[in-house]
Amino acid sequence: MVPPPGYLRAVREICTRRGVLMIADEVQTGLGRTGARLAVDHEGVRPDGLTLGKALGGGLLPVSAFLASEELMGVFTPGDHGSTFGGNPLGAAVGLAALDLLEREGLAARAAVLGEHLLGRLRALRHPAIRAVRGRGLLVGVDLDPAVVGARAVCEGLLEEGVLSKDTHDTVVRFAPPLVIGEAELDAAVEALGRVLGRGR
Repeated sequence: MVPPPGYLRAVREICTRRGVLMIADEVQTGLGRTGARLAVDHEGVRPDGLTLGKALGGGLLPVSAFLASEELMGVFTPGDHGSTFGGNPLGAAVGLAALDLLEREGLAARAAVLGEHLLGRLRALRHPAIRAVRGRGLLVGVDLDPAVVGARAVCEGLLEEGVLSKDTHDTVVRFAPPLVIGEAELDAAVEALGRVLGRGR
């Protein structure tokens, strides 16, 4: 779901007022996916901490991170917390390279533009199975009427067409293409979805 405008600011205000830490889970939404460096950036919200992953590994390695202020991280002393693979030099190098590429290539801004294109193309399909199309940047969900067709069947049909997608709750087909995808490839994916829906699966 795309949070309504003001939602994240309201969460930030509630957390601040009640003395609760706000931790933003940006594993899937962070690093350009939603058309901003972080999803919280759309509302100018600064969480107390945030998690990163997926894109941080640049598609090469499973890399994740937790970021927080020095004050917050200062509650840990050596030996309080550990991780089997934490601080891996190769993972750190890949993460830094992925961050550099994200900034140098302007991938967040690119995702915003391509995401609008993808949303427009998907909304133009106007198939009876489609209840709604929602998303931000290159993280898009197509809500389906399960009485017409299930999301799993649609994703399997898309796979046969050479398009990777993910079904969620058997009612949503999720598209999260690489941030380096081209407009023509997005168009081809939408056309494939039209064909799959046209076949009734």
